[in-house]
Amino acid sequence: MLPPIPVLADYGISPTHGFLPDVLPLTRLPDPYYNKWEAIVANLQALILSKRLRGVIDRLPVLSTIGLEHDAEWRRAYVLLCFMAHGYIWGGDSPSERLPASISIPLLQVSEHLEVPPVATYAAVCLWNFKPLFMDEDVDNLENLATLTTFTGSLDESWFYLVSVAMEARGAPIIPLMLTAIAAAREDDAPTVARCLHAFAERLDDLTALLGRLHESCDPHIFYHRIRPFLAGSKNMAEAGLPNGVLYEDESGNGTFRQYAGGSNAQSSLIQFFDIVLGIEHRPTGDKGPSRPEAEREGRGPAPKHNFIMEMRRYMPGPHARFLSDVQAVANIRDYVELNRDNRELCVAYDACLSMLRALRDKHIAIVTRYIVLPSREVRARSRSPEATRRKVNLATASRRQPQGMAFDADGDAGGKKGANLKGTGGTALISFLKQARDETGEPAIEEWTKRFMSRAPRTEGQGDFFAGKADEGAGLQVQGQTEEVSVPGLAGTWTMDDEVGGICNY
Repeated sequence: MLPPIPVLADYGISPTHGFLPDVLPLTRLPDPYYNKWEAIVANLQALILSKRLRGVIDRLPVLSTIGLEHDAEWRRAYVLLCFMAHGYIWGGDSPSERLPASISIPLLQVSEHLEVPPVATYAAVCLWNFKPLFMDEDVDNLENLATLTTFTGSLDESWFYLVSVAMEARGAPIIPLMLTAIAAAREDDAPTVARCLHAFAERLDDLTALLGRLHESCDPHIFYHRIRPFLAGSKNMAEAGLPNGVLYEDESGNGTFRQYAGGSNAQSSLIQFFDIVLGIEHRPTGDKGPSRPEAEREGRGPAPKHNFIMEMRRYMPGPHARFLSDVQAVANIRDYVELNRDNRELCVAYDACLSMLRALRDKHIAIVTRYIVLPSREVRARSRSPEATRRKVNLATASRRQPQGMAFDADGDAGGKKGANLKGTGGTALISFLKQARDETGEPAIEEWTKRFMSRAPRTEGQGDFFAGKADEGAGLQVQGQTEEVSVPGLAGTWTMDDEVGGICNY
């Protein structure tokens, strides 16, 4: 007997809003008991700027979570505590390796209730941190969205979060759509499967257009130097000043050191859902060639093989992660299309979805290059000056001198070899990860023409001309080749899970 197709309501997932909460996030906790939390977050930017946040939080009493009732209140508390925690840790001249009991105790309790780690996850900064400007307009419209809380108070930070919120909302109808397709495939209803795939491809094209709007109001320099440091976690942060992670204090002043990755779009359940329903497999970076046994058929989705992707599920709300696992158990679209290769409409619709998803990943690679790779090269060049070596060390200044977890000699070579791949201590290779994920998206394609089309190497305009200079001259404008592999603590905090390789975002 085949396992039942998941029912969205069982996982708190909305057919219209997807992984966004069906009830809009609260703008304030209703119980006045929590006014102290609300007051701190309402003045978060000023407290960080004046370097008074730590003192205020140190004097804050430990508030009980007993007054939190509905899920919306628990989510609001989680957002407040996460922003206070990251502001406390990263808001000084050097990072704090302790989180006081006034934050750590309620944060641990709230995180346990919501089944999320006690760190600023994608859920904290995006999923549960927005409001519509006009209630009668859709939340997939960027012009109708605002953030509830930011670290910097900047338009750039708000826009960075809201692009993800709009994408979650715009992609939400794909979830019930593809569950319908899975049910239709079980009934051998090819026209319905093809119709669902057609709609899926069109919606993916919309998501790519939304992602492309990031540059409109988010400046790469501001993102890299001002926003990114506050989103970092405590894992693999020795060079930034957190060799043991962060101590989450208990009421006695003792506690346990904990290490977590920071917020990352890789923690979005939506993108992983796309891969699962289309039967796309991701291998550890560097592994070549498909590994899917031909014997795998209906009712058994591809076995998870990429530790980074599975690790990111630990940072999703528990019900969302369970939903992905249950969908993986019933995913059958790829198998159904392969068994019906003579149905051209079905095959073309499936290949269109792969092509659109690959285009989305292409767009993301371009964004990572602009927002992470190029700024990291600029700061590496400046970090060689004597003035830079005298700066105080925190996440921002440490990462300006050199990417975290990387061994550079005085000339900026990795491992002493000019032009070697830039990799982290655990094998992190950001662009390699993203490019391989992009290439793996096209592997299940049915039509030979589609396979050839999606295997083309992207052409980069202006490379090698006298404006950009030669690669050896270090002009900083080259975006192709091995030197793209950059490891920095960036948005994800850490991009290494054991020997696997991950990136800023699994797009």
